[in-house]
Amino acid sequence: MATLIPGSATSEGTARYAARLAGRVAAGHFGDLDGLAVSTLGIGTYLGREDAETDVAYQDALARALELGINTVDTAVNYRHQRSERAIRTALAAAFGRGLARRDEVVVATKGGYVPFDGAVPRDPRAWFTQTYLDTGIVGPGDVVGGIHCIAPRYLADQIERSRANLGLETLDVYYVHNPESQLEEVDRPEFRKRIRAAFDTLEQAVREGKLRRYGTATWNGYREDPGSPGYLSLEELVGAARDAGGADHHFKVLQLPYNLAMPEAFVRANQSVGGALVPLAEAARRLGVYVMASASILQGQLARNLPPMVATVLPGLATDAQRALQFVRSTPGIGTALVGMKSAAHVEENARVAAVPPQPWAEFQRFFSAAGA
Repeated sequence: MATLIPGSATSEGTARYAARLAGRVAAGHFGDLDGLAVSTLGIGTYLGREDAETDVAYQDALARALELGINTVDTAVNYRHQRSERAIRTALAAAFGRGLARRDEVVVATKGGYVPFDGAVPRDPRAWFTQTYLDTGIVGPGDVVGGIHCIAPRYLADQIERSRANLGLETLDVYYVHNPESQLEEVDRPEFRKRIRAAFDTLEQAVREGKLRRYGTATWNGYREDPGSPGYLSLEELVGAARDAGGADHHFKVLQLPYNLAMPEAFVRANQSVGGALVPLAEAARRLGVYVMASASILQGQLARNLPPMVATVLPGLATDAQRALQFVRSTPGIGTALVGMKSAAHVEENARVAAVPPQPWAEFQRFFSAAGA
């Protein structure tokens, strides 16, 4: 493995970053993730072609984001066949070298679970998978579901090493099990509980080894579904599994799920049981001490234009619908960071203008749900 940048995001470092940006961002722009000052806007790296042009675009976008008060970076080992992680490595090394930011000021999150190709789709994917994962013993019989998803301990340990190398970081700030509900498409719930507990054992061991600081789950459907649905995830149950794996001081500290104007379930659907009471996911996370990252904040651009006029009325002080959609997410109680894919400096500059506006106070923000009939 190539030389890795030592250290990780720290309370002191992220507070330093927030203080340095105080004149450019509004009060309330930084939240608290396990003691870290994390920006309420984060840069995502999911979309884009697997080419050098997109790599450079992401590198430029990340540099501009750090300049404008965004210190939260989200990626995954499978994004663009590992190219997104590698683009972040180049961008961070350049930013640290220029003095734009320090390692202890930036929160980097990645994910593992989906089998990633290496830079591009191989000519023979089946042979490549056999040679890379089966023949090496990284993946065993029955470990993979749907042909693409695995959370077996040896596999996750391998993916953590790949992400550390791709990102050029000695320690990952956040590591997510990526869409664990995918396992429920092929295994029953008792088997799923065994697998997720084993996954959390692996992640707790990685924390002890200094390879990551905290972990969680990044999901699409699991936390939004109704109890009893085949792919439903109980946050209380998952935190319980983490407690079994790591004790009272376990490191399950953050989760990710889609939340936006068109997908408000995390705030309005009471589908999570905590202490016997059904509450929405955002409230369940608050009670269980888990920070919430919102993915798809502008729904891959679908909420960046043609929003109803009432949105501008309830969320004033912003110039574009994309900004209003982000303000909706970051103003929702219990939602910590609004993640949005940004692969151009222009997009970063437009979105970062939201940081100059405080999150909407609840007394005013709740008018949105009244106006929407929620």
